[in-house]
Amino acid sequence: MIVVDAHEDLAWNALTFGRDIVLSVEEIRRREAETSVPDWNGHTLIGWPEWIRGRVGVVFTSLFAAPSRWQEGPWDTQCYADQTEAVQLYRANLEVYRRWLEANPEKFAQITTRGALESVLEEWESGEVAEPRIGWILLMEGADALLEPAQAEVWYREGVRILGPAWAATAYAGGTGEPGPLTGLGRELLREMDALGMILDLSHLTEQGALEAIDRYQGEVIVSHTSPLACVPNASEPERHITDLTLDRLAERDSVMGLALWNPFLKDGWAPDQGREAVGLGDVARAIDYVCQRLGNANHIGIGSDFDGGFGLNEVPLGLDSVADLRTIGEALEPMGYTSEDIEKILGGNWLRVLRRALPETEIA
Repeated sequence: MIVVDAHEDLAWNALTFGRDIVLSVEEIRRREAETSVPDWNGHTLIGWPEWIRGRVGVVFTSLFAAPSRWQEGPWDTQCYADQTEAVQLYRANLEVYRRWLEANPEKFAQITTRGALESVLEEWESGEVAEPRIGWILLMEGADALLEPAQAEVWYREGVRILGPAWAATAYAGGTGEPGPLTGLGRELLREMDALGMILDLSHLTEQGALEAIDRYQGEVIVSHTSPLACVPNASEPERHITDLTLDRLAERDSVMGLALWNPFLKDGWAPDQGREAVGLGDVARAIDYVCQRLGNANHIGIGSDFDGGFGLNEVPLGLDSVADLRTIGEALEPMGYTSEDIEKILGGNWLRVLRRALPETEIA
C-alpha cells in the first residue's frame, strides 16, 4: 500500500524559505532552529527520507503564489500585484520542480501520463527498488497566472494536470476570504480545461462556484484539500470547507475530496494556545468517518495534507510528526470497523482511481 497526498506546497516553501525537500525533516528543522522560519510557517513536516519511510509514493505538488493584498509580512515574498507578476511567480515555481527533477532523477519523477503513473507505482509495488521514486503531479492553485482562459493549454504542455481556479478571488472565480461565483472568464476556463482533459480542483471555491463548476464540467473533478464544514461549523472562513451538498454532488461524480490535516480543519474552535495535543488521530478519523457515513462507503475521501502550507508541526494533530506518519491514520480507522481495503482506498487508492481515469495515455502532440 502506498500513500497519496493530494496537496503539498513544495515550491512555495523553497522560494519563500529556501527549504530543500531532498533533506530530511530533522536536518531542515536543525538548519532553521535559529531563524524566524518556524515562527512564520511552523517546523517543517516534509522531507525526502520521510516520504520514503512513510511510503508516500505520489504527491500533488502545487504551483502557488498569493495576491499582494494577502501578503502576511516582508517574509511573504511570493505575492503578485497583477496577473503579469503572477505569471512570473508561478513560472518560478515550475523552475523549482524542474531543478529538483533534473538534479535528482533517481528520487523524483514527474507524472503527466498514465504510463508515468504506473511506472512509479510499479517501483513501489515490486519491492525491487530499495528507494522508489516519488511521483509528482503538478497542481496549479489559483489561476491568475493564466492571462486568458486559452493559456490553460500552455500550462498543460508544461506538465500541469490539475488546476484550481481560485485561492482568494481571481479573474476566474471568488475564493477563500473573497467569496463569489464563477466569472464569465471562469466559465470559459472550464471549457478550455475540459477540452484538454485537465482535472478541476474545487478547493477554495465557494459552494456556489463549486456547484456550478460540477454542473458545467464534464471531466474529472476533485477537492484536493479541505474538510467537511459539518465538522467545523464555526470555522472563521466557512467557504474554505466542503458543504454536505457539494460533498454529495462530488460523490455522484465518483470523485474524491482530500482531508487537510490542519487542526482548525479538524476540531471546531481549535486555537494554537490549546496546543497540538488537543487534536489527535482520533479527530482525523472522525472527519474521515463523517464523509464515509454520509456517503455510505469509503470511496470518496483521501488525504490532502496541505503540510507546510502556512502551518507546521505545532498546528497538526498529535501523532503526525511528519509525512512519514500519514500511514498511521489507517491505524486510527481500524477500531472504527474500517477494513484493510477501506484503509487502502482512503490512504491512496481513491486518488489513484481518479488519476487512472484522468491522465492521458500519451502527451498531446
